[in-house]
Amino acid sequence: MPSDLFHVFETYLQGKVALTAEEIDRLRAIAVEKKVYRKQYLLQEGDTWKTDAFVARGGLRTYLRTENGQEHIIGFAIENWWIGNREALLSGQPSRWNIDAIEDSVILLFPHDRFDQLCLDIPPFGSFIQTILQRSFVKSQRRIETTLSATAEQKYADFVERNPQFLDRVPQSMIASYLGMTPETLSRIRRQAAKR
Repeated sequence: MPSDLFHVFETYLQGKVALTAEEIDRLRAIAVEKKVYRKQYLLQEGDTWKTDAFVARGGLRTYLRTENGQEHIIGFAIENWWIGNREALLSGQPSRWNIDAIEDSVILLFPHDRFDQLCLDIPPFGSFIQTILQRSFVKSQRRIETTLSATAEQKYADFVERNPQFLDRVPQSMIASYLGMTPETLSRIRRQAAKR
């Protein structure tokens, strides 16, 4: 039974989709609250992933680690964002990604099979979730385009424009990893941007 943080999810939904009190209660009934402390895993490489996850409080990162131990950050999530590994969820295969907390966090976990059924049973909610998935896909495509074609300066400017909420919450070394550059390169770019 989730504690008082389900209200964060309920408030999030109120601004986006019209649901009845009964429909909200059906979502509340399947929600499981999980605390994830800073540097603690929500998902570790090799584990299975069977839930849809909503960040009620805190911040997390999704990343993969190469054989030589280098980390490549795939994304970040803060309050009112969804997080997970869609490939592992849909395939049933062990995750190749890690998700850990960069701040003490609280996540609402929804068992995927029951969540999926609610998406079918509550069409407005299902349409809302489909819209989120479509936006996520478009965001991934934009990121690939930027990664392949932009200069380091352009990547940082794009990140600042699209994700200003992360600048004070995510360590610079993690932002550098996300942008595919060294922390030294990011420091240089930030110094140059500050002079303008």
